[in-house]
Amino acid sequence: MRNLRQTIHPAVNLDKASYFTREATRAIVLDGENILLLFTERYHDYSLPGGGIDEGENKIDGLKRELSEETGAQNITNISPFGLYEEYRPWYKDDADAIHMLSYCYTCNIDSTLKETSLEAHEINNGMRPVWMNIHKAISHNQKTIAESDKKGMSIERETYLLKLIVKELL
Repeated sequence: MRNLRQTIHPAVNLDKASYFTREATRAIVLDGENILLLFTERYHDYSLPGGGIDEGENKIDGLKRELSEETGAQNITNISPFGLYEEYRPWYKDDADAIHMLSYCYTCNIDSTLKETSLEAHEINNGMRPVWMNIHKAISHNQKTIAESDKKGMSIERETYLLKLIVKELL
């Protein structure tokens, strides 16, 4: 899979930091200029659906599981690699200084009707919900959140970069 980008948060010194690696998948589901995203009220941002790959799970099975759980997507087909986004970010627990996040992004198709989600408790508490959104409006929204919000999360930079790249390469 091609490397899309590598980022290192300014607070992470790779020469001195202890870190662990987390692998995740991200789904790119397009319908014209509309894209299936997750809106998270806590961070006031739009992100690609996806999440961590479980132990013993391959990337495609992880993608299907996460996409189905977070959005209610069914009949996930035509899965194709888009690229890898790699990042080092500060970690908030005592077991490590940083997280090495590997986000494997895939394009895919789904049935037009979404079923019920199976969101985790922290996702519900953060106000996460699936939405079909015009990709240009999602980018503008995220850029405004980056510029103006003190509650933005660290993933918004990755998500906005990916949305812009999707426009450039897939629309």
